Amino acid sequence: MTRVALLVTCLNDALYPETGRNVVRLLRRLGVEVDFPEAQTCCAQPMINTGYLDEAVPVVRTFVEAFAGYDAVVAPSGSCAGSVRHQHRLVAARSGDATLADRVAELSPRVYELSEFLVDVLGVVDVGAYFPHTVAYHPTCHSLRMLGVGDRPTRLLEAVRGLTLVDLPAAEQCCGFGGTFAVKNSEVSVAMGTDKVRQVQETGAEVLVAGDRSCLMHLGGLLGRQGSGIRALHLADVLAATEAGS
Repeated sequence: MTRVALLVTCLNDALYPETGRNVVRLLRRLGVEVDFPEAQTCCAQPMINTGYLDEAVPVVRTFVEAFAGYDAVVAPSGSCAGSVRHQHRLVAARSGDATLADRVAELSPRVYELSEFLVDVLGVVDVGAYFPHTVAYHPTCHSLRMLGVGDRPTRLLEAVRGLTLVDLPAAEQCCGFGGTFAVKNSEVSVAMGTDKVRQVQETGAEVLVAGDRSCLMHLGGLLGRQGSGIRALHLADVLAATEAGS
C-alpha cells in the first residue's frame, strides 16, 4: 500500500485520541506509512441513523474530498467503516448528484475496519504485540453484522504474546449503546449494558476489548461505576502494546 489514511472517528478524536495514535504506531511498526487528512470530519453516521439523509449529503461530500486518492482508509471502528461502506451510497443516491455517487462508489470499498486491514490487506495476524493480561473480546454489532469481520479480531488477539483470551458468554448480544438509541432509550440501553457487564465479570477477565470506542465508552462507564477494576480498551490499544513499551 502506497497511500494509507487514518479515519480517526469523532469519538476517538474528541475523547480517546490515544487510540488513534496507537493505530498509527501499530501500522508504522508494520511498515505502513499513514497520513492524517486534517480536512476529515464526521462520517455522517449519526445523521444517517436518525433519518437526516439530506443533511448528511455535505458531510459525505466532505468525506470523499478528504480521503480522495488514498489506496486505503483505515478506521478503528466497525461502526464508522460500516457506515461509509454501506450507507454513503444511499446518501449519494438521494442527493441526485451523479458525480458524488461515482466518487462514493469508487472510495467506499477501500475503507477498512482495523482488523480487516491487518488480516485481509496486510496479510498479518501476529503484529508483534505483547500484552500479559486476561482479555475478553466483545464483537460490536456493526463490525459483526454490517461488516462481517468474523474471527479476525480474535485471531489477532490470540497471536499477542502473554495474552490469555477467554470466552465471553452471549458475546454476540448487543451491549445496548447503539448511538442515539442510548439517548432515546436510556433505560433499555443501561439494562442491556448491565447484562453485558455481568457476563464480562463472569469471565474473570482483567480487560474488555472491542473494536469500537463507542461501545467501550458505554461498557467502561458501567464497569467503572461498579468498581469492577476491569479496564475497557480498544483492539488498537492492545495490538500497539509491546514488551519494550510496557
